[in-house]
Amino acid sequence: MTGSVAIGNVTLTYRSASGGVLALKDTSLIVRRGEFAAVVGPSGCGKSSLMKLVTGLVSPDGGDIVIFGDRVRGPVKIAGMAFQNPNLLPWRKVIDNVLLPLEIVEPHRHRFRRDREHYRAAAEALLKTVGLDGFGERFPWELSGGMQQRVSLCRALIHQPALLMLDEPFAALDAFTREELWCVLRDLWQKLGFTVILVTHDLREATFLADNIHVMSARPGRIVMTKRIDLPRPRDLDSCFEPRFTDIVHELRAKIAEVRKA
Repeated sequence: MTGSVAIGNVTLTYRSASGGVLALKDTSLIVRRGEFAAVVGPSGCGKSSLMKLVTGLVSPDGGDIVIFGDRVRGPVKIAGMAFQNPNLLPWRKVIDNVLLPLEIVEPHRHRFRRDREHYRAAAEALLKTVGLDGFGERFPWELSGGMQQRVSLCRALIHQPALLMLDEPFAALDAFTREELWCVLRDLWQKLGFTVILVTHDLREATFLADNIHVMSARPGRIVMTKRIDLPRPRDLDSCFEPRFTDIVHELRAKIAEVRKA
């Protein structure tokens, strides 16, 4: 499927000297190009393992992962990634943290020095989009946690990836900052049109942002339910208090409670 991220019957075991842990078994998932997908489930179900497989950071024992027609055989260059910890380099200014992927990822790497001013202007425009206009010359330690996470999103998007992988990116933030960044991510996705796979424990977050929510079983993880979110877009924070929204959250919570007992 050239227009999708397709995970087909994937199995993954983490091996060690003391034995092995079967993290995923016969896991299948399809995310269409341009779609915002969320993956939820009980702790330890393999959500983050799924992310590592899609980005090529680990290889499956069996099954296939195909991104927009190309089989994953190693680290995926067309993917941007952001995590719970922003992982900004403290000795680099904000603008230089955002530019970092362009110094590493081809085809930008070989022309970075020549086109540095062009790339810098693009980074400054992206920072402005997330409300950080004028902060490019600051260091990460001068920013709040929420501002650092905005920088992390900009760094993940600076090379214009077709796919954005997010692993609990807002989990460490307070509730107000977290909801503010939901809206930042929503607006970036609607403006730029990339594909998103969001791993989260927050069912409200998943419901607010996603087109489809995929629920995983307890370990070994597999997809046991896909919930289509038919709430109209664009969604605002007031929609989180509407009955249709809360009904979806309760349905997801009930399903996760069920699989935890299985």
